[in-house]
Amino acid sequence: MPTASAVLRAPQVPVVLIASQIGRLPLAAAPLALLLHARQSVSLAVAGIVVAVFTAGMAAGAPVLARSVDRWRQPPVLYASASLSAAGYLIAAFSTGRPAPLLAGAALAGLGTPPLEACLRALWPDLVPAADITAAYALDIALQEVIFVAGPLVTLAATAAAGPTAALLTAAALQLGGVAAFANAPVVRGWRGGDVGVRHWAGPLRIPRLVVLVLGVACTGAAVGSIPVVLTGYAEASGDRGLTGWLLACQAMGALAGGLLYTRARPGGPSRLPLLAGCFALGYLPLLLVPAPGWMALLQAISGVGLPPLLTACFLAADRLAPPGTAVEAFAWIFTAFTVGSATGAAVAGPLTDVSVRTGFAFAPIAALFAVVAMGVVAYSRSVPA
Repeated sequence: MPTASAVLRAPQVPVVLIASQIGRLPLAAAPLALLLHARQSVSLAVAGIVVAVFTAGMAAGAPVLARSVDRWRQPPVLYASASLSAAGYLIAAFSTGRPAPLLAGAALAGLGTPPLEACLRALWPDLVPAADITAAYALDIALQEVIFVAGPLVTLAATAAAGPTAALLTAAALQLGGVAAFANAPVVRGWRGGDVGVRHWAGPLRIPRLVVLVLGVACTGAAVGSIPVVLTGYAEASGDRGLTGWLLACQAMGALAGGLLYTRARPGGPSRLPLLAGCFALGYLPLLLVPAPGWMALLQAISGVGLPPLLTACFLAADRLAPPGTAVEAFAWIFTAFTVGSATGAAVAGPLTDVSVRTGFAFAPIAALFAVVAMGVVAYSRSVPA
């Protein structure tokens, strides 16, 4: 039976997994670092725009960088993108309160974010036996939850020690260090994208079912992205703003548990995508009860359990659907879709939560229902291993 321990025992897996985790920490650390740094000299509204520009840069840059990886190998693109991103962090860190360089630095930092997530997922077939692929994806996605718990803590520690500027420099250093360790692994240096001759301008998106899958992931991201905003309203209504962080941590722990449990699953048939999407959607329905904080913590943990299995199935399906030589770009589109969906969910959840907290919580299961429909189309329009 596939297990997380079997994956971790495979040669090179601990090295590339740990290096990828370190290099991806800025995904969670940088937004808070940019917000705290910007808030020293500009209004909260402008600081919010700085974070939005960073996020938009990541979403736009990921598919472009991933297409370059498919064409030119992983190390050159990873080193170049990490250098560009580090330059962006430096510009933002030393912007001395001027909005223009602050925004430019945030944009560069986002655009140059190395596609470590997509690169790692393209390596799994070379790292573990076919029977352990599902476990590898599930473990990777589960451990990603650790990033979103540890990242903000790293930012807060660096800020407490030397100020918000140090937090930005720490993010750049972690990213460069993680990329260097990852790109130096033999499996990374030896990996090659498929030889496809003339490349189609649309890349993997020329496959209609992959486009539908990407749209389904965007709906999944919208459901997830709405929750922090609604929880902020819930915490304020409860009289303790600090509840938000704890409740989000509970959700992350639930996701970690769900991912680790799913490492024991074997590859399933076409029906697994909509089935997992349905479980993911059901996990958000109890939040409509809007219970007391103790029960809400439990419900948040439950709502997190279904995300890693669904994303695991999505990445496996993307790998099967992507034409030869486009796997990394296909994975990057999944990342971009989730990021854009998350930002959209956060934007929509704000006005809904102003109506009532329960109305805000209603958005997640509705968005997840659209994901179920999309996954059903992907699964049943033609057989897709998931």
